[in-house]
Amino acid sequence: MAFEGLSAKLQEVTRKLRGKTRITESDLKEMLREVKLALLEADVNYAIVKEFINTIQEKALGQDVLKSLTPGQQVIKIVKDELVKLLGGTESKINFTPNPPTIIMLVGLQGSGKTTTAGKLANLLRKQGKKPLLVACDVYRPAAIKQLQVVGGQLNIPVYANENSKDVVKIARQAIDVAISKLNDVVILDTAGRLHIDEELMNELKNVKANVKPHEILLVVDSMTGQDAVNVAKAFNEALGIDGVVLTKLDGDTRGGAAISVKKITGRPIKFAATGEKLSDIEVFYPDRMASRILGMGDVLSIIEKAEEAIDLEEAEKLEKQLKKKKDLDLDDYLTQLRQIKKMGSFSSLLKMIPGMNQLKDVKVDDKEFIRIEAMISSMTKEERRNPKLLNGNRRVRIAKGSGTSVQEINKFMKSFEMTQKMMRQMKDSKNMRKMMKGMNPADLKNMLKG
Repeated sequence: MAFEGLSAKLQEVTRKLRGKTRITESDLKEMLREVKLALLEADVNYAIVKEFINTIQEKALGQDVLKSLTPGQQVIKIVKDELVKLLGGTESKINFTPNPPTIIMLVGLQGSGKTTTAGKLANLLRKQGKKPLLVACDVYRPAAIKQLQVVGGQLNIPVYANENSKDVVKIARQAIDVAISKLNDVVILDTAGRLHIDEELMNELKNVKANVKPHEILLVVDSMTGQDAVNVAKAFNEALGIDGVVLTKLDGDTRGGAAISVKKITGRPIKFAATGEKLSDIEVFYPDRMASRILGMGDVLSIIEKAEEAIDLEEAEKLEKQLKKKKDLDLDDYLTQLRQIKKMGSFSSLLKMIPGMNQLKDVKVDDKEFIRIEAMISSMTKEERRNPKLLNGNRRVRIAKGSGTSVQEINKFMKSFEMTQKMMRQMKDSKNMRKMMKGMNPADLKNMLKG
């Protein structure tokens, strides 16, 4: 997961500080040394690290901080605030033109994930009420056009391609005419890349920019390439003039240096982050939320937004009414809830957004475990799902064979399910819990947290 090593080290530093009622200059210097090493190991640019540490030291050495009642927390706040600034300060949105279509040109090296990102971005913008058109402008890479058509087909988003032309400017202009006629208000150009930056690549992109005049040029960079990603961003910005960056593979085993360095080096914001392989795995980049995740403070707002997007409110209300009528949660209810939560993304990524969870080293989540659970429940009869007490030894053997699991796994799951049933019973009986949850929905909770 992105920032995992950096996050663990910074959280250890902040944990030591959190409870301190007194901080000496010596304590501060030792803390800053650890922060500096953690950032350098994460492949953050040295000059940026030096400036970052100096700024924190200057602010933290103020008498107000060292003499305050909670100096440890004051220093943590300074670290977080400076990290937010380094990541870009505030969310940076796409500049949509008042006279559609808005033209977004994706650029980047070959292998950075441009084509998949084009689909992900189109999918995200459609959820925001836009009507995107994908355009195949990579006329060199074998199967590039086909790849974009497959992505578009999976998302049911139209793709414009002209396989008889190698003139990228002509293809882009034709696509814009099609977008106007079909009332597409966003045009996303998937341009060609190279294995490395060369004059031929840049000249072609400059030509497209000059003739098509895109409203947004977004550079797609592979965050797993670390400091190389920053160098690529700098080169593209100097030659072409980009408006923002999309970081891909932020779910990979990346050190995070690219995300922390790119804004400072290029002066251009990170606008989106691709966080997984699914075509829904892209999110708006919020510097404050990312800083909170890195420091182990969680990201509750993003969890709520994922819930708002993924959970069917009608289905949730229906399930709530059913549970009120029933004495116990049954396996059909459990499977419904499991499928709703799965729509929000991987369980491991959601856990990292919960405040404090990163500090629990023994909590391991294998997303494949939930696939096995779904297979187990699906292998049961209706009667067994509604009344789990029917699951004797013979039935468990049959279910294990049907789901490709073992009887031991069935037993382990059923023990866990019984604990969930017990917890749900206690929640139903708790007046305080009912009072706390009454009238609380994701939108209310989000507004409360923002306030």
